[in-house]
Amino acid sequence: MRLAALLLMMCAGGVAAQTSTQAEFHPVAPFALGESGLAIRHHVEAGVPFTVAGERGVVLGQQEGTFEAWVLPVKLLSHFTISANVEGYPVPIDLNADAAEIQVFPTHTVITYSHIAFTVRQIMFAPDGGDAGAVVLFQIDSTRKVELTFSFTPEMHPMWPQPGQGVPSGEWVKSAAGGFYVLHTDFPDLAGAVAMPGTEPGIMAPYQEKPKFYPLQLVLHYEPKRDGARYFPLLMAAGSTNATATTAALQEKLVRMNEDLPEIYAAHAAEYARMASEQTAIKTPDARFDDDFAWAEVSIEQLRAKVEPSGETAMVAGYYSSGDSARPGFGWFFGRDALYTLYAVDGFGDFALGRDELEFLMKRQRADGKIMHEYSQTAAFVDWKSLPYMYAAADATPLFLTGMLDYVRASGDVEFLRQHRAEVEKAWRFETTHDTDGDGIYDNSQGTGWVESWPSGMPHQEIYLALLDQQGSAAMGELAELMGDADTAKAAAARADALSKKIESEYYEPQLDAYAFSRNADGTLDKTATMFPMIAWWNGGAGLAHADASFRRWDSHDFSTDWGVRDLAESDPFYDPISYHQGSVWPLFTGWASVAEYRTGRALAGYAHLMQNADMTTTQDLGAVTELLSGAYFVPFGRSTSHQLWSSAMVITPALRGLFGVDVDALKGVVMVDPHLPADWNTAEVERLHVGASVCSVEYERRGAEMVVRVKMVSGAAVHLATDVKGARVAADGASITFALPAVEVSVPHGLPLPGARTAQMKVLAETREGRSLRLDLEGEGGSTTMMQVRVNGPRVSVHADGADLSDAKADGLLPLMVSFPAGAGYQEKTVTLRW
Repeated sequence: MRLAALLLMMCAGGVAAQTSTQAEFHPVAPFALGESGLAIRHHVEAGVPFTVAGERGVVLGQQEGTFEAWVLPVKLLSHFTISANVEGYPVPIDLNADAAEIQVFPTHTVITYSHIAFTVRQIMFAPDGGDAGAVVLFQIDSTRKVELTFSFTPEMHPMWPQPGQGVPSGEWVKSAAGGFYVLHTDFPDLAGAVAMPGTEPGIMAPYQEKPKFYPLQLVLHYEPKRDGARYFPLLMAAGSTNATATTAALQEKLVRMNEDLPEIYAAHAAEYARMASEQTAIKTPDARFDDDFAWAEVSIEQLRAKVEPSGETAMVAGYYSSGDSARPGFGWFFGRDALYTLYAVDGFGDFALGRDELEFLMKRQRADGKIMHEYSQTAAFVDWKSLPYMYAAADATPLFLTGMLDYVRASGDVEFLRQHRAEVEKAWRFETTHDTDGDGIYDNSQGTGWVESWPSGMPHQEIYLALLDQQGSAAMGELAELMGDADTAKAAAARADALSKKIESEYYEPQLDAYAFSRNADGTLDKTATMFPMIAWWNGGAGLAHADASFRRWDSHDFSTDWGVRDLAESDPFYDPISYHQGSVWPLFTGWASVAEYRTGRALAGYAHLMQNADMTTTQDLGAVTELLSGAYFVPFGRSTSHQLWSSAMVITPALRGLFGVDVDALKGVVMVDPHLPADWNTAEVERLHVGASVCSVEYERRGAEMVVRVKMVSGAAVHLATDVKGARVAADGASITFALPAVEVSVPHGLPLPGARTAQMKVLAETREGRSLRLDLEGEGGSTTMMQVRVNGPRVSVHADGADLSDAKADGLLPLMVSFPAGAGYQEKTVTLRW
């Protein structure tokens, strides 16, 4: 045993190794937290996760208040719990069992513990910038003196795969007003520190005691008269160099953080206030949906992290408690996760974040042009490229091309494209020179497309990857034109057109009227029924030519649950609802489905899927959308990353580009519009839409048999509206467009089922308009009924229903439509036709 470790153990029985001579820690006078505006308030549910995340720190826990804390990229402590002893009340109290309420705000999260003798509020926030990783404030209100014991497990684990350095030893450093713990590792370049003003150490087993693990403890003696109007901060810091890991350096960091807490929080709150005032928002008759949209933006912004040691900022894929591991959910930087999310980021106008992300990916582009897939927060500290993760997936490369185009069109930043011409051209060369079977399509020989495992063996060429190749080629055509490369622009556009035809000939099965999942090297097909062909409509192109039957199946209970879209049909032999890739529900896929449905005239199904994602904002990790759920029951996977980047993005993108039908082109100063507002909405507004340097609002208003869409400038050069919708009347100045509304419209209800429920809600298989009729092909549980609503546009329209009961008693201007499904086991189909 090394002498240093022996000395630390010998002094562990309450005798400090050294005494602090620096400034003292102290409780903090309460400062304003700002708890108005966007907020979620719920009763605590045991075992349900919460996340508090910032660029330098993360607190991950369960709603009963237990948590682990990271000073990124190091897990500092875990298993944080609280117990209490009240004067004159000789019963030990487990505060976590008394957790009553959780409140989540963009800036902070509060868990309230409620007992008959006292109330404790645990206030957590993770500021960006400075040295603070994450901070936990405790606000105590008690009728008597109370002793609070805060227990935790010291960790000091760098994020995987950087090697850990064993179990840290906790040293209590005394000071006149208490002290703090230093968490020593086996080496002098990694140490942590934990402090709370006015506390003393708890269990400190002497060296002579037999080996056994005891948690470290901070014991606070609270007196109501003295301490009633104070915050007690849990201060945490880590040092990762010889200079920053010394006791003096760590203490200085904690003391400075203690002194500056009001200013740190004020700057943190001001940044979220700025984002709320500048980023895109929506205003609709559904206030909860408006909040879900805002939370999705917050969720994405909270997943920014500093890249060490470079100091860059990029988005991690998501967070979830690490348990006994050293990986907090998907707390790495993922190429394709970020690239799908950038469509949402471009949509709400954080172009700086978009630029940072694209630059982060380009800096790690492989020499042959391939875009990275995964990069750990500790990748710079290990031989990351020798591990099989960084370039494991093939899809990030075409997604980089489509993502670059989306950023340039939304921001108008052509100069950024020109500065990175070499990286774009390298990605294009890589994509177009890696076809191993000679059919001209980028294939899975360069890494996984979507699935990372498959029952019959890994696919040779997924339709998912083939469709991304087609869209990447189309994007390169536009990018090359912007860069002044006419030859490449022409060649890329021609390739995109050729790939569309090739995919139709290779993947479409006329006998099944469906598209295959993948193509084998010998030309045979894997005909597994998946939802991956839906990606054909992601970038707004022509899509697939024979998709009607596929959409009918995708929108049926075979694929669509009451909480999202399965990636594989329930009726398929490979279906497994608890597998990662063969039947689970990903909000990501649900978002793809919604976009595709809106872009192909299936607005009722598109709305249902959009709202399933939006409604999940308040069902698990409050304010975020989880990664994946069972395909059979409404339950997230135990390993589902609960605060998932692209899941939250799939509230924003289908809303803006599907429901509101907005497509921004800052290069032309144009907002293309193709609205699909629900029938029960009279008005709506997209506020602060960013069109390059200009900011505008897009307003929607029903006026009898028409809908008028207007643009109003907020700042910058004027932009105008345009549309591809036939028959729409565009004002001469481009400030408004008038759309003719159908004579009759229908709205569908939405709402998630109870946890653990199976799929039972109505599905819209198809909606067909012919002359003076609207045919709805529906399915529902045998013997069930569903209430829909009918809007009649125009004073002289009289509507009748075949196959359903239509009431003539209007409610809020809408006619109730009761659909009853035939008796029978499972889902039963029903056709309802409205005529006028």
